[in-house]
This record gives sequence, structure tokens and C-alpha cells, in this order.
Amino acid sequence: MTGFAAYPAFLPALREAWQFSDTQAGFVGGSFFFGYMLAVPFLSGITDRLDARNVFVFSCALAASGTAGFALCTDGLLSAALFQALTGAGLAGTYMPGLKALTDRTSDGRQARYIAFYTATFGIGTSFSLLAAGWLGNHVSWQTSIAVLSLGPVLAGLILLFGLSPQETHHTQHVPWWPRFAPVLAQKEIRPFIFGYAAHCWELFGLRSWMVAFITFAYFVSESQQAKISPTEAAALINLLGLPASILGNEVAERIGRYRWICVIMAISGVLCWVAGFSASWPWWLMLCMLALHYTGVLADSATLTAGLVAVTPLAQRGAVMALYSLLGFGSGFLAPLVFGAILDASGGHTSHWAWGMAYGSLGVGGLAWTILMRRKIFTT
Repeated sequence: MTGFAAYPAFLPALREAWQFSDTQAGFVGGSFFFGYMLAVPFLSGITDRLDARNVFVFSCALAASGTAGFALCTDGLLSAALFQALTGAGLAGTYMPGLKALTDRTSDGRQARYIAFYTATFGIGTSFSLLAAGWLGNHVSWQTSIAVLSLGPVLAGLILLFGLSPQETHHTQHVPWWPRFAPVLAQKEIRPFIFGYAAHCWELFGLRSWMVAFITFAYFVSESQQAKISPTEAAALINLLGLPASILGNEVAERIGRYRWICVIMAISGVLCWVAGFSASWPWWLMLCMLALHYTGVLADSATLTAGLVAVTPLAQRGAVMALYSLLGFGSGFLAPLVFGAILDASGGHTSHWAWGMAYGSLGVGGLAWTILMRRKIFTT
């Protein structure tokens, strides 16, 4: 995941260098998730036929190629979007297939806890990517920085290739190469988690794509020259909160019920979106605390959604279900940064306090809508 946050980390500088509008900047950020969305039905779906370990190793090569290509061959909008999409396709073949490699090799009562730890490490990877990009960017060019980050997927592929034993798959004679989604959506136990994840990813990936740029703007308008940490360092530290938030959130959900916990958390984070979006003029430390509180809310239901999905999914359908889960989730992840940028442009541009508040607040709409629909039992009837 070292290349995951490379573009968001350098977004303020690249936007000026390439003269991007905010909509164009959001389009490039969203292209990562568009590549994920295109690739995940196949790369996740085939894990019902092939060992997920092999899919993971192959996809690490895709991620490394996309990140290196962005560093060495990008010169504008289309090439930037293309290599971001390729990097996203690499993540499509590592994130959910990696989870399937884990769940295929664990079946005891602690599986939900394993899943919580696995999903929480996404935030660690994001934080490390931001920190590494920020540190490298202070010493070398952005091209060299991102080229170095492309080595991360290579290392990850080697670790799984030599550190995880192969495993035979079952039911391959009756499992299609391309997953069938209609039988998945027909199951009312699965639908709430799939659409909930779409709402979750709308908020999460829109936030991750624009967080560094928002903090940069906030430092400027509040005249926070005395801020103790850089925007990339601040974003990295905030992202680290995802680890305890996701794990502890899942523990609470196990006790009070998954549906109840997800509804409460999505409602709270949906409201906090609007508060955080208009916090740019606050003192820098208070603004960062607000972002941290909101981000904690966003991640508090992450592991619960995934663990809940795995718990209600038949083993033979797990690859197809995870494919649709990721398709809708990261499809939202593609649209959210683009819509964020479009709202930013339409509301006054990236120098407007009002525009940032409206764009940031739009990220909470999905979670609030899911909560209302869930309360009306739309997904379960």
C-alpha cells in the first residue's frame, strides 16, 4: 500500500504544477478507485476458483507497475488517471483476495477478530504511505519519491509468495470465472452490509483523497504558520486512528448488535462531516482534533461491516460476495473524490471556506441515507 496515498500526499503541488481544476484533481484521485472497481469483479471473484495467494502476488506486480508508471511517465491529466487506475487495479487484487486468503485459512470463533485486525491495517498502510511520501518529498522530487514507493508492493508480493503456503480450492467445476451478482443481491442478510460498505467508502475514500489538501488550506486561512506538524504528517497520524477505532468498534458491535452499531456510527459520522468541513478557520490544533474525531467515527464501523458480511456469506459464494462488496464500495470511492472536487469548484473554488465546508459535508450524505433506509427496513425486505 505504499503507493496508495502518493497522489493525495502530493495533490496540492501537482494541482498547481499541472494547472488542474479541483474537478480534474478529483478525477485523478477517483481514477484509483475506478481502476479498483473495474478489476475487482474478476480478481476477487476468481478466488472461488484459484488460491487467493496467487491472485495477491500477481496483483502486487500490477500495483508496483502503476505506481512506478505514475512516477516516471506521467505528464498530465490522462496519463495520471491511467496510472492511478492501474495502481487501483493492483489494490483490487490484494485487499479482498488477501482477506479471503486469511479467512480460507481460519475457521475458529476468533475469525471476526482476525478480520477486524486485517481491515484495520488498511489505515496503517495509508498512514505509512502518507508519512513516507511526505518525508521523501522533503528530500527529493515527487517523481523520485513515488518511484521509491513503488517498491512496497514488490516486497509485499515476495512476503506472501515465500511466507504463505499454497492451498487447494474447492468447487471449481461449478464456479464461473466471472462472478454472478444476482444471487448475491437476492439474499436479504447480505444486502445491508454491501450497501452499507458503499456508503462507508463514499465517506472514507473521499476524505482520504482530499484530507491533505484540506489541512493545507486550513493552515493557510487560519494563519497557522506555527503548526507543529506538516499536512502529510497530520493526515498520517489521523489515519492511524483507524486501527483502534475499527477493532474496538467491532468489539462493541459484537456485544450490542452489528446493525444497531452501524446505524449509530453512520449517523454520528454523517453529522460530524459538516462540522469538520467548516473547521478550517479554527486554531490548527482544534481543527486537527475535529478531523481526528470525525475520522474515528468513519472507521468505527469498518471492521463490523466486513465481519458481518463474512458471517452471513456461504463459503462457496465468498469470492463473488466480496467482489460485489468491493465493486460497490470502491465504485463509491471513485465517485466521491470527483464529486468533492466538483462541489469545490461550483461553490467557490479551493480558496473558499464555504466551498470546502460544502464539499466536505457531502461525504456524510451516504451514511445518513443508509441509516434512514435501514431504519425503514428497505434492504431487508
